[in-house]
Amino acid sequence: LKLLRLSLIFRPTHCSQTSRACLTMARMVAQMGVLALAATQAWGAEQQAVAQGQMNPLRKVVSLLQSMQKRVTEEGEAEKELYEKFMCYCTHGKSDLEKSVGDAETKVPAVGSEITASEASLEQAKADLAGAQTDRSAAKEAMAQATGIREKEAAAFASAKAEDDTNIAAIAKAVASLEKGNAGSFLQTESAQAIRNLANNDKVDMTESDRQDLVAFLSQGSGYAPQSGQITGILKEMGDTMAKELAEDTATEAASIKTFSDLIAAKEKEVQALTATVET
Repeated sequence: LKLLRLSLIFRPTHCSQTSRACLTMARMVAQMGVLALAATQAWGAEQQAVAQGQMNPLRKVVSLLQSMQKRVTEEGEAEKELYEKFMCYCTHGKSDLEKSVGDAETKVPAVGSEITASEASLEQAKADLAGAQTDRSAAKEAMAQATGIREKEAAAFASAKAEDDTNIAAIAKAVASLEKGNAGSFLQTESAQAIRNLANNDKVDMTESDRQDLVAFLSQGSGYAPQSGQITGILKEMGDTMAKELAEDTATEAASIKTFSDLIAAKEKEVQALTATVET
């Protein structure tokens, strides 16, 4: 507007009509006023277009450049931050890494020793396991063998005891019959036959003379004199000997049973302990 006013001030009427400088100045002022007016109108139109959502293409380019500038600035700041972190790592990370390497090198011998010790422990554990398995099998085998022997011993004792009980009972009946004077009737009984078997058995502990007298009595019977008491004494001595031997055999059997029970109990505990070793 100012330039327009100047164009009016410097009109040709105020200058000498013969002065070219005055005319030139007037034209320039007028042109500048026109340009100023056009720029003002263009700026107003642009503001109106912005207000109506219709941005000028030039403005769009400017906005795009501004947006790019902002993004480039932000990316540059992010890269700067990363660079600073990287430089910080390069500065301090080297010493940390060297320290870690030094610590690792220090631990290498200790780790090697631990590995050697672990391998030795593993080998020992394998040996212990094999030993436990062998010992457990041996303990079970010992239990089986002991059980077999005990069963045979028990059967032998039962058979011997039954025979001894029969013989002792037969002797007791013979003594009772002879003391009552019933020798003839006794010789017809099964008890008499049992005594005959004893008299003819060399394993029965008695003197040869007693054996012959007893055999003679059992064979004839009628020649026996009750008042002498010889046969009765022989029979009583036989009965006492058999009873004593049976008592000893019974005590031996009881001791064998206890020994077997203790052995089985110990072996069972051993098997349990070895099984725990094998399974853990």
